[in-house]
Amino acid sequence: IAIRKRAGDMKIDRLMGIITILLQNGKTTAPYLAERFEVSRRTILRDLDTLCQAGIPIITEQGGRGGISIMEGYQLDRSLLTADELQRLIAGLKSINSVSKESKPDSLLLKLAPNKTIAALADCIMIDLSSHYRDSLSEKISLIKEAITSRRLIFFDYYYRKGQVKRKVEPYFVVFKWTAWYVLGWCTERADFRLFKLNRLWDLSITDEVFMPREVPLETISLDNALPDQNKIEILFDRSV
Repeated sequence: IAIRKRAGDMKIDRLMGIITILLQNGKTTAPYLAERFEVSRRTILRDLDTLCQAGIPIITEQGGRGGISIMEGYQLDRSLLTADELQRLIAGLKSINSVSKESKPDSLLLKLAPNKTIAALADCIMIDLSSHYRDSLSEKISLIKEAITSRRLIFFDYYYRKGQVKRKVEPYFVVFKWTAWYVLGWCTERADFRLFKLNRLWDLSITDEVFMPREVPLETISLDNALPDQNKIEILFDRSV
C-alpha cells in the first residue's frame, strides 16, 4: 500500500489555512484560495460550506469589490494560551517534526507563533526524536498511523534475540518511551496486547483486514509494567573470589 497523507488530514490543514488567511487579510477570493492550496474552486466552496457548518460566519459578496471574508467583529480566541504555553507547544511540535515525513512540517508552527520573539524563544529548546534510521522510522510511523485511523491490521517481520517471527497486529498507539519508538497493539498470535520496537520491525504492510477496536486496559496504556524498573537476580560465585 502506498504511504500517503490522508485526505482528511489534508482537508483539516487546508481549513486551518483558510481561516488564517481570512483573519489576516480580511477578504480574499475563491480563485486565490484554490491556487494557494492547489485545489479546485469547487473544493474551496465545499471547504467554505464546512466552515459555515462549524459555526464560523463566512460571508461571500459578488461584484468587483466582492470576495470571501469572515463577519466583522468575529475572531478566534487568541488568549487561550499564554506565551510560555505557546513556547512549550511549539517546542513539542518541532520534536514531532524530527520524525515527520510531511513536506511542509512548519506550516502549523507558523500559524501558532504569534510573533518572532516567541518563535525565537522556542528555538532555545531542541528535541530530536529521530535516530540514525530516520527515513525508515518516519515511513513506519506514517504507515502505522494510517492503519490506526483506518482500523486495519498490520503485518511485519519482527527480529529479537531468539530470531525472527512474523506478526499480525491490531495497532492502537505509536509510543515514544525509554528513548525508543514502539507500536502498542493486539497481537493475534499471542492474543494479548504487546509492545513492538520499531527498529526491530521490518517489511511492514497494512492488510485489508478491518478490526473492531478493543478496550485497551489502563495499565497497558501506561506502559509502566511493560519493562519492570527492577529485576531480582541471584549470583553464585566461588568462596575464594
